[in-house]
Amino acid sequence: MNQQDPNQFARHTGLPQLGIDGQEKITSGHVMIIGLGGLGAAAGLYLAGSGAGRLTINDFDRVDTTNLPRQILFRREDIGRYKTEATEAALQAVNPELVISVLNERLAENDLRKALDGVQVVLDCTDNFPSRMLINRACHVQRIPLVSGAAIRFEGQVSVFRHDMDNMPCYNCLYTDDDDNLESCAGQGILAPVAGTIGCMMATEALKVLVGLGSDLEKRVWIYDGLAGTSQTISVSPRKGCPVCQNSRVP
Repeated sequence: MNQQDPNQFARHTGLPQLGIDGQEKITSGHVMIIGLGGLGAAAGLYLAGSGAGRLTINDFDRVDTTNLPRQILFRREDIGRYKTEATEAALQAVNPELVISVLNERLAENDLRKALDGVQVVLDCTDNFPSRMLINRACHVQRIPLVSGAAIRFEGQVSVFRHDMDNMPCYNCLYTDDDDNLESCAGQGILAPVAGTIGCMMATEALKVLVGLGSDLEKRVWIYDGLAGTSQTISVSPRKGCPVCQNSRVP
């Protein structure tokens, strides 16, 4: 718990589902955020503000002008800086006690698996399908819960894949390499606050994993339509024949 101001997390500890024990789990928690765009920026701010003890952040891109409307960690003076560098400084300002590990590179699968050592939950905030599939495989091998999010135009979605549990679906149960309706979010239009909405939801789910609270999104996908102002959820089940999790998760 924060020793400088014991009241800092009073609104958390006042929740019966969290209490002091729950906040201490957050404060000792280790979260990895992969992708520091609109989703990762919002999620990172709330995880830092909520008292997460350690964050590993990964991105290899630099801040540019088009990032500023939705990637709320960054300021105009950050243009040209590596996103990891700017993110570290911004989150350290929010929570000086936060321990941040920086990975300023595109990680190959074996390197990602090594980076996951000690991580308790991963947030996939990337903007392309191949990266999501790679992260899903690495989390499955390491048996680490994965919070997956995506946002494009006025739409977004969030789901939680409990790779630490048996007989649970994974990202590859939801999407396959043969899907032809998947778009990369990179370079596409998006309403700025939609990215923040999804990033905040991802932070919420990550904190629930750290504390040990269950979630309906462990077997469902939450889909948000910002244009209509509506949301819905769809069920996800372990897929027979899934190349990632079929051997140990699907009968």
